[in-house]
Amino acid sequence: MLPSTQVKPAVALKSPPKPQELKEKALRSLNSLPPFSPILTRLLATLAAENVSFSTLGNLIEKDTVVAANILHLVNSALYARRGTVSSVRHALSLLGVNKLRNAVLGMSIARVWNRVKMPPSWSMARFNMHSSAVAILSDLLAQRLTVEYPEGAFIAGLLHDSGRLLIALALPAEYGRILELYSAADAQTGRPHMCQCEQEVLGFTHAELSFEALKHWKLPEEVQIGVRDHHSSPARAEGGRIPLSHVVDAANQYTNSTGLSILRRCTDSADTSAVELLGLDAEKLQSLLAEFREENNAMALYFR
Repeated sequence: MLPSTQVKPAVALKSPPKPQELKEKALRSLNSLPPFSPILTRLLATLAAENVSFSTLGNLIEKDTVVAANILHLVNSALYARRGTVSSVRHALSLLGVNKLRNAVLGMSIARVWNRVKMPPSWSMARFNMHSSAVAILSDLLAQRLTVEYPEGAFIAGLLHDSGRLLIALALPAEYGRILELYSAADAQTGRPHMCQCEQEVLGFTHAELSFEALKHWKLPEEVQIGVRDHHSSPARAEGGRIPLSHVVDAANQYTNSTGLSILRRCTDSADTSAVELLGLDAEKLQSLLAEFREENNAMALYFR
């Protein structure tokens, strides 16, 4: 008599997470980020208002000794070199102006938050901060010279445009690894795929969509949210001939990547100005703007690493 064989019940295969589940997991990681400093929280809130007063900004900076020291160091650097040493925040504010100083403080404060986040080894926070700050600075300079929708949001939109990429690497490390594998597997005929294509294939959504959700969470102005959401899919012109904020961020992002200031290390021979050229500045003004960008970015780089 043959021994009876027991048939083991079939093990149900676990279905892969759905895009909405992955997105919710990534967004939940916002709650594990280091808390924003009081000055950063207040400054983000002021972005919804048309103006922030001289005295309000001065009071905020003076209450954060690290930021105050960095601002004084910046204003006494070669970029803003003047006769005599600037030794007070109010003096620095009067020299730089409210908008430029607010942008500098936003950049410094957000970089401090990111630098306290424990990321996987495949992620370079230094490169992320350098890329984000460069896109922010160039977006702001472009918005000052062009007819742009919501130009006052250009700096913060540039600064946070890739926050979704950080959240993917932080909360979805396995999926992020697969995205990098897809991105690195360049095909000799078709070339390297766009990062958004790789994200869509692995996750079912892109970092731009996730950045949009993060900015909603932080209650930033809707114009900034949309500018970030659409920075890879923006029309060249909006109603009335104005340039969408998203298009400015996209052009700044493309130029910054072409200089080697990208989140993922790239080999580059020369900067590609084609994206910013299409915004409509004449050659002389564009070269002047890019020279100003390089000077300002080099001076600010110390505070964004």
